[in-house]
Amino acid sequence: MAAESSQTLERGLRLLRLLSGESRGRTPTEIAAELELSRPAVYRLLTTLQREGFVRRDGDGRVHLGFGVLVLARAVQPLLREGALPTLRRLAEEVGATAHLTVAEGDEGLAVAVVEPSWTDMHVAYREGSRHPLDRGAAGRAVLALRAGRGGYVATEGQLQEGARGIAAPVPGLPWLEASVGVIAFTPLDPDTVGPRVAAAAADLARALG
Repeated sequence: MAAESSQTLERGLRLLRLLSGESRGRTPTEIAAELELSRPAVYRLLTTLQREGFVRRDGDGRVHLGFGVLVLARAVQPLLREGALPTLRRLAEEVGATAHLTVAEGDEGLAVAVVEPSWTDMHVAYREGSRHPLDRGAAGRAVLALRAGRGGYVATEGQLQEGARGIAAPVPGLPWLEASVGVIAFTPLDPDTVGPRVAAAAADLARALG
């Protein structure tokens, strides 16, 4: 019974992870095909997850993440923030730019932790709780790179704030977390110098959270 329960839990988590990367939802048939499960097994999972509020069905029968997932995410965010602050503080002081941890919530990026450098004359004021589309700004585009299986870093300019430059790298190796570490500044940021430092900070954070 324990092994069967563990397998059911694993399948449910795989299903939720599948839905987290798809804003338009999936049909039960698509879910069954992608998870290589029978349709009856998928329907049993969906019945339980829907009852608990973790998935919902739209008018066309497509399955989406439910609001119950947001409750869990909000409970985890303070822990993520606490775990990320030492890494972000080192990065902000080293680079002289505002450092941040951004996590994916559907098609948006959410800044859950922000640290400003202490020694610069001017820096970007970036609020915790700020949201933006994943396809705009270095932080969001780094998350999209993570979804595509790419590493490295992303550099952008003026996509979220006029004159602001950003460099971000995905947090690797944590299947339960789609996130990026980044820096943002009004002063020039040399991608060849700052990019590897940001990527190293993202890797450090992954080890700390893993």
